[in-house]
Amino acid sequence: MSVTEETVLEWAKDYADKSPSEILELALENFDNLAISFSGAEDVVLVDMAAKLKKDIRVFTLDTGRLHPETYRFLDKVRDKYGINVEVTFPEVEAVQKLVDEKGLFSFYKDDHKECCTIRKVGPLRKKLSTLEAWVTGQRKDQSPDTRLEIPVAQVDHGFSTPDNMLVKFNPIAEWTSKDVWEYIRANDVPYNELHEKGFTSIGCEPCTRAILPNQHEREGRWWWEEATQKECGLHAINVEK
Repeated sequence: MSVTEETVLEWAKDYADKSPSEILELALENFDNLAISFSGAEDVVLVDMAAKLKKDIRVFTLDTGRLHPETYRFLDKVRDKYGINVEVTFPEVEAVQKLVDEKGLFSFYKDDHKECCTIRKVGPLRKKLSTLEAWVTGQRKDQSPDTRLEIPVAQVDHGFSTPDNMLVKFNPIAEWTSKDVWEYIRANDVPYNELHEKGFTSIGCEPCTRAILPNQHEREGRWWWEEATQKECGLHAINVEK
């Protein structure tokens, strides 16, 4: 079938109350050129679900060059567990070199995180997504105070679509909570980043991530020096409330 924006809107409506596995099945059945974006606990749940539906799933991750050692070990755990090739996307060397030469390694503490994230995350993601027809993310509505409140289970990703390529984005666990994610991980023996055992909830780059205290929101450990309602790096800007 030919997938149009109207088709995607219908999926968003018809699958709003479906299970994550059913939404993943919809995505896998309609797109051959699709990949799962992988970095954290939510994403590996989707990898586990997808691996039970289809053998040759594609999974990619962004290596910013600033990740925790535990995160690199986690990537290999997932490779070994599911027998998949995690496609690693890196930032452009010249752009990173220019930023570091001009502003040093920790300019985000003085400015904000967006410039560094644009170079190390958004740029590489845009390059990767330009090769795909659809992608799957582990976004949840309750992850961020203001920036992820409107997340349909399927949408046209206008932020990364091009005139020649309408990119479709699936968010199968948009309605799940952190409790749902961790219940699935424990019930299905899914690997996870060992930093979670040290108080880390939302894990990104090492300089921009820290453990949180009891009863803090899970995103408070990310870019903690900035205003709480704007904690996005640009990967999911399409869902930010205006």
